[in-house]
Amino acid sequence: MSSIHSDSIKNIHKLSIAPMMDCTDKHFRMIMRKISSEALLYTEMIVAQSLFHTDKKEKFLDFNNEEHPISIQFGGDNPDILKEAAKMAQEWGYDEINFNVGCPSPRVSSGNFGASLMKDPEKVAKCIDALKNNCSLPVTIKHRIGVDNDDSFTNLNNFVRCIAKAGADRFTVHARKAILKGLNPKQNRTIPPLRYDVVKKLKKLNPELLIEINGGFTNIDESLKALNDFDGVMIGRSVYKHPLRWSGIDEKIYGKNTKSKSASDIVFSLIPYIEKHLINGGKSWDICKHLINIVEGIPRAKIWRNQISTKSIKKELDINFLLELTSRLKEMGY
Repeated sequence: MSSIHSDSIKNIHKLSIAPMMDCTDKHFRMIMRKISSEALLYTEMIVAQSLFHTDKKEKFLDFNNEEHPISIQFGGDNPDILKEAAKMAQEWGYDEINFNVGCPSPRVSSGNFGASLMKDPEKVAKCIDALKNNCSLPVTIKHRIGVDNDDSFTNLNNFVRCIAKAGADRFTVHARKAILKGLNPKQNRTIPPLRYDVVKKLKKLNPELLIEINGGFTNIDESLKALNDFDGVMIGRSVYKHPLRWSGIDEKIYGKNTKSKSASDIVFSLIPYIEKHLINGGKSWDICKHLINIVEGIPRAKIWRNQISTKSIKKELDINFLLELTSRLKEMGY
C-alpha cells in the first residue's frame, strides 16, 4: 500500500463540506467560508470529459481565493482524460483532487462512472493512478459501502485495498450502499440504511489508511463523537439547509478561539462579494438562493427569506435593500 504523505491531511481537514450538485457552487462555498475558515470545501462534481472538451474551462474551474482549502471533485472513467484534468486542477490552484465513485444518479451510471464504478475496482485504480501521476496534489476518493447486491464487507475491503495500492490518499465513505435500480438519487441518500459499523470495521482493519465518514450527521456534537473512530467527518445536506447551526466548527472541531457568528454578521461580511458579483453582471439570485438558509428559527425569519427571494428572482434586489433588511436582523440581535 502507498505511504501516507508527510504533509498528511489527517490533522488538517477533520471536517469537510460534501460536494453536492446544484448546491456547492462558488457562492455557497463563500458563505461557508464565512462560517468556517478551516473546513475543507468541495466543488460540485465536474465531469472530466466535459471539462476536457469545453473551450470555457473557467466555467468549471473558477473559484475565489478565499475558498482555500478547496478540493475539486471529478467524475469519469477515462484515465487519459483524467490525466489532463489532474494537470488543470493543479495549474488552477486547487488543494486536492477527489474522485467520485459514489454518485447513484442514473445519468452518471449510464456513463459508467459514479457508484457503478465500484463494481470495477481495477478500472478505478487506473483512474486514481492517472490522477496521482499527473499532479502533486493529494488524490482522494468518495465512495459507498457497496452497490446493489455487491455489498459484502469482503468486496468493500478488497475495493479499498486495491485503490490504496493505486495511491489514494484518503477514503471518504458514505455509510450507505447505492441502489442503482429502483431508487432515485434523493432516495439513495435516505432509504438504504446507514451502516457506521461497516465503516468502523473498515478503519479497524486498515488503520494505516485515512478514512473519513459521511452520511447522516446533523450537528457538531455528532461529528466530534465520530472523530473518535474516524480521521474525518463529511457533512452534506444538513450544512446546506442549516448553515448557521455549524458556526461552531472552528472552535469545537479545530480548537480555535473564535467569536460566535450571527446571521447578520455573515450577511454583512458578504456584502462586498455580492456587490462585486452584481457589478460584474451576475444575478443576485445566484448568491441569495443559498443565503436565505442563513436565517431560520428566529422571529420573522420567513418574511426575511421571502423578501430576499422575491426581490432576487424579480432582479430587483440591490445592496441598499439587502443592507436595510440585514440591519433589522442586527437590531433584533440576530
